[in-house]
Amino acid sequence: MPEPQSRRPDDNGGAIAATGAGAGMDLATSEGGTLEQRPGEPGGPGGGLDGGSGGSGGTGGEARGRPRSLWSDAWRDLRRNPVFVLSGLVIVFLVIISIWPSLITSGNPLSCDLARAQDGSRPGHPFGFNGQGCDVYTRTVYGARTSVVVGVLASLGVAVVGSVLGGLAGFFGGSWDAILSRITDIFFGIPVVLGGLVLLSVVTSSTVWPVIGFMVLLGWPQISRIARGSVITVKQNDFVQAARALGASSSRMMLRHILPNAVAPVIVVATIALGTFIALEATLSYLGVGLKPPTVSWGIDISDASPYIRNSPHMLLWPAGALAITVLAFIMLGDAVRDALDPKLR
Repeated sequence: MPEPQSRRPDDNGGAIAATGAGAGMDLATSEGGTLEQRPGEPGGPGGGLDGGSGGSGGTGGEARGRPRSLWSDAWRDLRRNPVFVLSGLVIVFLVIISIWPSLITSGNPLSCDLARAQDGSRPGHPFGFNGQGCDVYTRTVYGARTSVVVGVLASLGVAVVGSVLGGLAGFFGGSWDAILSRITDIFFGIPVVLGGLVLLSVVTSSTVWPVIGFMVLLGWPQISRIARGSVITVKQNDFVQAARALGASSSRMMLRHILPNAVAPVIVVATIALGTFIALEATLSYLGVGLKPPTVSWGIDISDASPYIRNSPHMLLWPAGALAITVLAFIMLGDAVRDALDPKLR
């Protein structure tokens, strides 16, 4: 009979016996040692033969150690999108002059001189004067504050109210979902401009709060329906079912698992709606039911300048141009965010 093979000192992880039991024990020991190796050690995950990081330097190992998320991929795509960069710069400029209008103008939007009514541009007054002798340039700069405040606050209010109601309806379903869906249908049937004429015509306040409240009242159904559909889609994923099986409470599943994965469509729609709310405020102010003097608004200036468009077109063109650029910037920003957050477009 052949003699048992002797141990060889050059075998990896020690000698491997020829018997089945001995081989199994030595293989188990070798595998256990391999599993215990830390990343970055020789032979370990991400480690090279010399103990350094695998791949081409440490960047590859770090990228593999940090899994990319939807938000990191979206931010990388947005930074490379010229539409996002251009619209973002315009919006940042609008926000800055809304907070500190004195940076680019030293005039008072309420200071008027009837002797200069409807005059064209002159040194120190590049946009000319309106029908009351007020500086059009100064009023155009100060009008950005009203538009940005109305748009931002209305979008935040609509996003919060719509997300809460739609998210609860999509998560719990049943009678709550049915009741909210019928209420949403009722609000969808109300024309926005007609509703503004009816509701705001009885308001005498000249502040922005009645206009913001009206926009939130008629704007939340769209966000609510989108949030409901997004929550229903995320709720069916395996990680949510696993959390439910492990005994997670409804509030924990909603806040920790469903909300972070369902909020992207709401952000996109709210960003696009911000420009729409700015245009709606100007429309209501133009019709005389939105903001009222002495509040400075592009809609008010457009309304006051419309009878003089043939004789003094500068009174209308400058506030209308500022309004168009602002609305276009927010809509372009919303489109860029939508393209970045939509996995189907990757």
